[in-house]
Amino acid sequence: MVSSIDSSVGTERKVVTELPGPKSRALHERRQAAVSAGLTTGFPIYIERAHGAILQDVDGNQILDLGSGIAVVSIGHAVPELIDAVSTQVAAFTHTCFMVTPYQGYVEVCEELNALTPGTHAKTSALFNSGSEAVENAVKIARLATGRQAIVVFDHAYHGRTNLTMALTAKNMPYKDRFGPFAPEIYRVPMSYPFLDGRTGAEAAALAIQEIETQVGAHNVAALLIEPVQGEGGFVVPAEGFLPALSQWTTKHGVVFIADEIQSGFCRTGDWFAVNHEGVIPDIVTTAKGLAGGMPLAGVTGRAELMNAVHEGGLGGTYGGNPVATAAALATIKTMRERNLLQRARELGDVITASLRALQEDVAIIGDVRGRGAMIAMELVMPGTKLPNAAAAKAIVQYCNQQGVIALSCGTAGNVIRLLPPLVITDEQLADGLGVLADATRAAS
Repeated sequence: MVSSIDSSVGTERKVVTELPGPKSRALHERRQAAVSAGLTTGFPIYIERAHGAILQDVDGNQILDLGSGIAVVSIGHAVPELIDAVSTQVAAFTHTCFMVTPYQGYVEVCEELNALTPGTHAKTSALFNSGSEAVENAVKIARLATGRQAIVVFDHAYHGRTNLTMALTAKNMPYKDRFGPFAPEIYRVPMSYPFLDGRTGAEAAALAIQEIETQVGAHNVAALLIEPVQGEGGFVVPAEGFLPALSQWTTKHGVVFIADEIQSGFCRTGDWFAVNHEGVIPDIVTTAKGLAGGMPLAGVTGRAELMNAVHEGGLGGTYGGNPVATAAALATIKTMRERNLLQRARELGDVITASLRALQEDVAIIGDVRGRGAMIAMELVMPGTKLPNAAAAKAIVQYCNQQGVIALSCGTAGNVIRLLPPLVITDEQLADGLGVLADATRAAS
């Protein structure tokens, strides 16, 4: 099975039809009749198989993947170790519900999460299906453990699509528009956004803390929830010192510090978690995406006294910690270790950053290049200003797609191009993708 997949997908980008091709277009007609119009598709090519950093569509086109399914397949597509682990588990059993009859894989994933997340304190974990579920349960735990209600979040944040996580998310369209009313007791404060606000980390933290204390009251806050590197909000990396200052404030006031590492975790930023770059130790960490190599799995890991404060039966879900997904997670973590993907993420980040900064010198629409590890973005602006240029971002994505490269946009204003390549992408594949991106950016400028 593995050898068949390996031999059927090439290692280079190859466009053999117009994109989308005729078979993809036919499938898209079927999709429009069968699938809710509320689900959008950025690039309607229909994938048949994949390997490494290459996707092969039903028309035989080989597409270079610079998005990893939005930071999910960090170890690459069709990894033999993952295939073997999942196949073995499917043959054994696919479901019992951990709350009915448990199994070893769930326990082993929790042990890994407890060991990998920052801090040497006692921790326990619980497993769920998605990032939204993880965030929602982290908030539940914080509220129960503290006896408080208020949750502090930040400008440009994205935390999910459930009712509670929509309330936590900043951007209205498409995530929140007309879906209310939303969950109460959510308070939003300014994020450190160095490109736009020019503040130091200490200054930005002081502003956020002042708003919390004057508008909410520290004694009312159950948790402060933050993405150490914002994802959908534009790959915003806060100024140095911002996260540590917030962490110190939460400790002082008995507030639970929740790090949403769903997009930034598991080697993506060149460390297991993005908070490690400044030595921040959260009380609770939420994970998903890169955790299980494409299988649906999410985790909430936190201080044992917080996690264990929940009454029996207070956490759970029918599919949470599914045995096939936990097998995938264990294989994913093992692969990350054995292939030293922490180091590879740092190497990729250096190459991508150097390429984009060189490009920035040539074109006037790149206002900022930022990120950590293999989580890098460029913010597009109107020339000579910091005003967002969403049209350029849209044009760049379309150009890349037509050349057989998957590129993703993000940002509150839709003006940021984000790069999330599989960490196993080859140097040659990356150079090819960056060349197409450069051509697309010059054309858009």
